Amino acid sequence: MEQPYVIGIDLGGTNTVFGVVDARGNVIISSSIRTAIHNDINFYLEDLAQGLIQLILQVGGKEKIKGIGIGAPNGNYFTGAIEFAPNLPWKGKIPLAQLLSDKLNIPVTLTNDANAAAIGEMTYGAARGMKDFIEITLGTGVGSGIVINGSLVYGSDGFAGELGHMIVRRNGRNCGCGRQGCLETYCSATGVARTAREYLDICTDNSLLRVIPPATITSKDVFDAAVKGDTMAKDIFETTGQILGEAFADFVTFSSPEAIILFGGLAQAGDLLLNPIRHHMEKNLLQIYKGKTKILVSQLKDSDAAVLGASALGWEAK
Repeated sequence: MEQPYVIGIDLGGTNTVFGVVDARGNVIISSSIRTAIHNDINFYLEDLAQGLIQLILQVGGKEKIKGIGIGAPNGNYFTGAIEFAPNLPWKGKIPLAQLLSDKLNIPVTLTNDANAAAIGEMTYGAARGMKDFIEITLGTGVGSGIVINGSLVYGSDGFAGELGHMIVRRNGRNCGCGRQGCLETYCSATGVARTAREYLDICTDNSLLRVIPPATITSKDVFDAAVKGDTMAKDIFETTGQILGEAFADFVTFSSPEAIILFGGLAQAGDLLLNPIRHHMEKNLLQIYKGKTKILVSQLKDSDAAVLGASALGWEAK
């Protein structure tokens, strides 16, 4: 029987977005539930299943669905489990693919959320036609998907490519992973807000950020201030871009990618972030790599990329 659709699920720390996708990569219908309110995985699974069933019925029933793909933090492609994800409400190893497959009687495949975004980028976005690139997701954390010779790199255990947890500052900021100085602690959206609070504490300069209670400052506040010409806010983006650029120069040495593609809300800061990234990456590159790797911004909407990438896994689910 014809199965013209798959389902893609983007499981985030705040929300879970899911959609029915056709063979051409069109999101036919989508919905979401709140992730953060479900401290019990069984309650979450029940709500997710109910939301999926509603979409499945609208496209003609389960016989129309080939499979389900999930992109999740610390999702393991080999085991189908989420393993010790610090930004999710459940701890330990959660065999989500098997649990959901048992509940819906539909095959399910799961991978890391940044890997899912990379798959979406390769199929529908800025990486179309590329065989070697790195997708960097700049959200609540920093994730990455590494594609070499047209294939995602999973490593021996399914966890290869956690570039957001490369240490960029020894004995630096505490990270949710339990280590110190990870790239994520400086260059995620939360890292930018953290830098802003540090600047406000150690600097006496006037800034539009001073009218905002420090505990509530977001990366969007820093961006808005920078657009208005605020010197401190622009310096925060310069610092963030420097750290990213230095890290990217290291990334280039192990896979010599055609491009590093930035995905997520922070990537929308444009030249405020891109200019210092490009400058500091080129400054720190080994001579043989200079001028070869492009820095691009994702061509996919935040709401679509991970869903589309995860949905691509649905076609191979068994």
